[in-house]
Amino acid sequence: MKRLIQWVQQVLAPKKPSRLSFKDMFATFKEILALNNQTLDLIANANDMLSGDYIFDRHFIDTFCQEAAEMVHELIYKLQIIAPHKYDELTESFQRIESEINRVLTGRLVSPVEDYIIPYEQITRALIEAVGGKNAHLAEIKSVLGLQTPAGFAITTTAYFAFLEENGLNTAINETVQSWKEEKIDIEQASKKIRKLILAGQVPKQLKKEIEAAIEQMSTPTPDDPDKIQLFAVRSSAVGEDGEHSFAGQYQSEMNLPREKILDAYKEVLASTYSERAMEYRRHRGIREKEIAMAVACQLVIEVEASGVLYTYDPVKPEAETMLVSSAWGLGEQVVSGAAIADHFTIERRPPHNIQGIKIVRKATALAPVDGGGTRTVEVAEDRQTAPSLSNEQLQDLAELGLKIEKFYKKPQDIEFAVDRDGAIIVLQSRQLSMQHQALPRASELAEILENYPVIIQGKGTIAQEGIAAGKVWKIQNSDDLNKVPIGSILVARYASPNLTRAMKRISGIMTDIGSATGHLATIAREFRIPTIMNMETATDIFQTGQEITMDAQENVIYQGLVKELHYYSLAEEEIEETFEYRLLRRVLRKIEPLNLIDPADPDFSPESCRTFHDITRFVHEKAVQELIDFNYYHPHSSDAVAGRLQWSFPLDMVVIDIGGGLAPGTGGTIVPSQVTSPPMTAVLKGMSHPGAWDTEPVSVDFGSFMSSLTRTMSSEATEPQQVGQNLAVISRDYVNISLRLGYHFTVIDAYAVDDVKDNYAYFRFSGGVTDPSRRNRRARFVAEVLKRNDFHTEVHDDLIVGNIKKIDRQGILKRLYLFGILIGFTRQLDVKMVSEEHINLFAEKLDRLMEDYHGL
Repeated sequence: MKRLIQWVQQVLAPKKPSRLSFKDMFATFKEILALNNQTLDLIANANDMLSGDYIFDRHFIDTFCQEAAEMVHELIYKLQIIAPHKYDELTESFQRIESEINRVLTGRLVSPVEDYIIPYEQITRALIEAVGGKNAHLAEIKSVLGLQTPAGFAITTTAYFAFLEENGLNTAINETVQSWKEEKIDIEQASKKIRKLILAGQVPKQLKKEIEAAIEQMSTPTPDDPDKIQLFAVRSSAVGEDGEHSFAGQYQSEMNLPREKILDAYKEVLASTYSERAMEYRRHRGIREKEIAMAVACQLVIEVEASGVLYTYDPVKPEAETMLVSSAWGLGEQVVSGAAIADHFTIERRPPHNIQGIKIVRKATALAPVDGGGTRTVEVAEDRQTAPSLSNEQLQDLAELGLKIEKFYKKPQDIEFAVDRDGAIIVLQSRQLSMQHQALPRASELAEILENYPVIIQGKGTIAQEGIAAGKVWKIQNSDDLNKVPIGSILVARYASPNLTRAMKRISGIMTDIGSATGHLATIAREFRIPTIMNMETATDIFQTGQEITMDAQENVIYQGLVKELHYYSLAEEEIEETFEYRLLRRVLRKIEPLNLIDPADPDFSPESCRTFHDITRFVHEKAVQELIDFNYYHPHSSDAVAGRLQWSFPLDMVVIDIGGGLAPGTGGTIVPSQVTSPPMTAVLKGMSHPGAWDTEPVSVDFGSFMSSLTRTMSSEATEPQQVGQNLAVISRDYVNISLRLGYHFTVIDAYAVDDVKDNYAYFRFSGGVTDPSRRNRRARFVAEVLKRNDFHTEVHDDLIVGNIKKIDRQGILKRLYLFGILIGFTRQLDVKMVSEEHINLFAEKLDRLMEDYHGL
């Protein structure tokens, strides 16, 4: 209703001039910043509710979704004010996302895709509600960690819903379940009736066609035995399985099947959704019928020598720092279920993973596949019955593999594996291993224990996401470092840039010098539950790559080395009572919280690519900043807004426009620097007035370079008609935008500096020159080098350099504006002096020395 009233008011309101004044545009820009922060705060608050420390009801969820939708819609409206009809596609994305949220709010589980079949190569964590936990984890283990897994594909929850709809089963199932809950029939009768209905159903024609096509594509004849029948496994992968709920052993899996039996096996797995154990489990956990969805895994069966289970921790004695392995010859179904006699190994977690204990048993029989499908028990050769089913080398490989998966999922793992005929280890399944709280020290004991560990730093910064992380530091010094992050690292960075999310799946913790606990990165850290401390000021000075630490983001303490007792606490999953409302909020947040738009330079950074409200929020924020910069760049200002002309010892011939609080009251006509009350503008002027910024010695220009500068076509960035005339500064109390032309050099500065770190940014654009292209390019690379040394993201194209920095504190922005001032003078004739590559660093170091004179405003 609020949005309808707003729309009517917009339609009936008197028409305004087609182009906004800059003052009005700047006011709208500040409204966007405030809305951006309110939206992120709202999402953070909703995420906090999932910590288990709060009680909330359905009204809270409905109110949260309504407020989030209104804020995001308002953000789009404000962006349209400053950029009319430029981003109209945002409205379509908003409507699509809001529709998806409303579908989730019905309480029914909604698949995020329309596909029936998704190959493992295309599955990501974002598709977990389409493919289930088992499929999603296995696909990630291969695609992200590079470990071997069976070839396979997922039959999605979309297919499950289509099966029920095609056979008209929804009403019959709901009525039968209701009769059971009302105790009109017992669980055995209910289960039997529903399973019979499902097994009698027909697989929809399109689904059948796609399953058969996927099987055909996966069926590749074995070169040495082309007539050999390939067998398949059809396994359950329900939403919640191997995830927030265990469902271990509740659902059915069909193993060692020829291709002609796969469709029947698919129905068997679907029917197991209503096994007696599964129904009772769901009732005990308070899981409603409309939350149920069964995805299925179809995998190629591997010819195995041995199989088994790996626990990456001893769940009873975590302090022993050991892994437990059980294995036997042949297929591993009986090892997993505990029905088989198996060898047992105890391995040290720390490299080189020495074997602490071995118990080899007589394994007289093994489970083997039958060519026509199914399994049979076979005798094991005499000489192998008392032989270890795994070699020492395989055990060490298993340990390394297990730690890799554990670091990735940040919890101890229960891993099913097989060893193929070539001795390679294949991961069949991995899920979280439950740890026993009674095995851990009490809180009072822990406090005493922690006193014995050296503290590196404590109480610094703001906790954005609570938790414990232990691992080695990986310090981000440039963008390339993000591509090399080892799994399980604790990331240390200067700024809380959203670009760090590229490494989110590989890290166990985050620390930044500067950043906000309600910024984009913090929101993503909460989504991934990664312990995060921001605004620590000196983290990048204190911590070095490779340093092993334990990060306590609950008490805000960083310890030297591994604090085992603290780490054990992080391994034990806190039991949270998952009500229907809890699960509903988690599903809603999946449509609101994730951030998919990371890099503004990416072609996919577009309205059409927005898949969540967070995506839209970030897009609007980025484009609002860019529109503000571009406004001064491409549009002349009306003469009635001019406050006066700057009178200074430097011949700038600059007109100053004050849009609020940038000049002392009563200032007009002629302006002197002392009348400027805008700290951002003052910082630039002070930098320009540094005695080392201006080299007044004449320089010689060779005739060829000079003629080149006269005849070359300047870049479009420097030849806009609005830019070739008057030098201009638009200022306010917290803002500065300068368009400056000195000779053949053109500079644009745009910056905003307030107390809220999330809103701050500084932008610098420089181009032009009077020499040949190679010298101008060297000068551009010199500017880029200076900016990089001061934490800017930079782009260089020929003689054009663009640098920007965001989300740093107010003093940090002012310091960089002072740097801009020095650069304006320092670069004026520098291209003439850039005769060799060595001069890039030579002059960069000289400018570094000039910056040492900065001691704040």
